[in-house]
Amino acid sequence: MRRPRRRAEETRAEILDTAETLFRKQGVSGCSIAHIAQALSMSPANVFKHFHSKVALADAICERQICAMSQKVEALHLEGPAPERLKTLAFGLMDLHTQAVADNQFMLEMIFYLSETEIESSKHYEKMVETLFADLIRHGVEAGIYHSRDPEVSGRAAAAAFASVLHPVFLTRHSRAQTAERCSQIVDLVNAALQNPLAK
Repeated sequence: MRRPRRRAEETRAEILDTAETLFRKQGVSGCSIAHIAQALSMSPANVFKHFHSKVALADAICERQICAMSQKVEALHLEGPAPERLKTLAFGLMDLHTQAVADNQFMLEMIFYLSETEIESSKHYEKMVETLFADLIRHGVEAGIYHSRDPEVSGRAAAAAFASVLHPVFLTRHSRAQTAERCSQIVDLVNAALQNPLAK
């Protein structure tokens, strides 16, 4: 029985939904384009028409997860002086990442699967986090609390410093208490560095 014609956007979304469901059940490595096509009652060629490889498909799923994450980040209430905002942002990101890993166990495998590939979702996510820290640092500089010649550069450095409490690999290896203690230590270190007039 022939499937009714659909718009490309609808077909693409259906492929992503089905692939994500199968990745959750079978794992990324245990699921092929052929499996996804079979679940959709379409040919593998039709799936490849929208996603040229499983890497491209996994990248698109990661991009959807990142968009959902960014909406939650925007809901964080960053108020008060810059040092307090830094703590709120760091712990907020840490908790969002922890919850994302708990809700989407297959994402950890997907990250390993994509780790040797230069993908757009990874670049998008990295830029999003760096911008969050850069904007916060810029706010602190304008308020006369932080010192930085280039908030963009400082934002990248801060994002790198907090990677150990944001990356899923580290989050799965340590308890919430251990990760929170490390996050607090990094917050203190970054705040001390940015409030030092010599940091310019």
